[in-house]
Amino acid sequence: MHPERHAAIPKPLREWLAATRTAKAAAHANGYGRTATNVREMLDTLTRRFVTERPEVALVRDDVIPGPDYLVPVRVYHPMPDEARPVALFLHGGGHVAGGVAVYDPIARKLALATGSIVVAAEYRLAPECPYPAALKDSMACAKRVFRYLDGQGLQHDTRLALIGDSAGAALCATLSHLAQFEPGVDIEAQVLVYPSLDYSLAQPSVMENAEGYLLERERILWMFDSYLQGQENRRAVSPLFMEITEQLPRTLVVTAEFDPLRDEGVAYVRRLLEHGIVAEHLHMPGLVHAYLNLEDLVPDQCRATYAALGEFLGR
Repeated sequence: MHPERHAAIPKPLREWLAATRTAKAAAHANGYGRTATNVREMLDTLTRRFVTERPEVALVRDDVIPGPDYLVPVRVYHPMPDEARPVALFLHGGGHVAGGVAVYDPIARKLALATGSIVVAAEYRLAPECPYPAALKDSMACAKRVFRYLDGQGLQHDTRLALIGDSAGAALCATLSHLAQFEPGVDIEAQVLVYPSLDYSLAQPSVMENAEGYLLERERILWMFDSYLQGQENRRAVSPLFMEITEQLPRTLVVTAEFDPLRDEGVAYVRRLLEHGIVAEHLHMPGLVHAYLNLEDLVPDQCRATYAALGEFLGR
């Protein structure tokens, strides 16, 4: 972390980052080795520690949506069961390795209340056990079948579908949006990408500028991408930042954080969409780091502002 940049970071977050750096150094001195188990445990522990408000939603239901080779567990959050509300498929973050519906439950609840949408959170398969393209197949299955599922459950909804994702979940959302341009029967009205991972080649300047000291670090990203992309995938070709854009791409809101190594790919994605005539908006959050929604108690005002912006964008 660069001392001259410290002042931009809210004090509670700044102090926690300093403590995290100290703990990381001690762990490595004691022979720490990264595994899927401890990466998952870290995200789970961090989120449960700092996202302590868990609001009530009128209807919450667990079920599955069938995919071509996997029954995808989902949790449905319907804030107004007596009204036909828009639908948002939520794909959680975690670097394609960590995260899940239970970990992200309070965040999904806040998304449902902020947007007024029926939020369907998908428990897509994780790497390294299930590498690319398993998570993408699960996500596409949910996008294709979510209205049929809601009809079968007798849950009122309208026919607008949005995608919401953070980090790796945002990568899945953006990839779905690009694939849906050429996929009959998948009509995505909007996508919200919160500090998205959009460039698997990690070619943007902020990857090096914010490489260490801001929670998500370059070497951790590389490990996660190696866990996810285990074949001969062309990492540039599977990156949403470089995928084909047609007029069918949905209107898009991208949220970036100042001290996020993934910041610049979000900025570049908005610029590219605007160059192609797509409605695209950019919300930049100064002084914040990647995954700040999972650190809500450290930056509560900024999290409230983010949820409000998402609700305003999807409510149009």
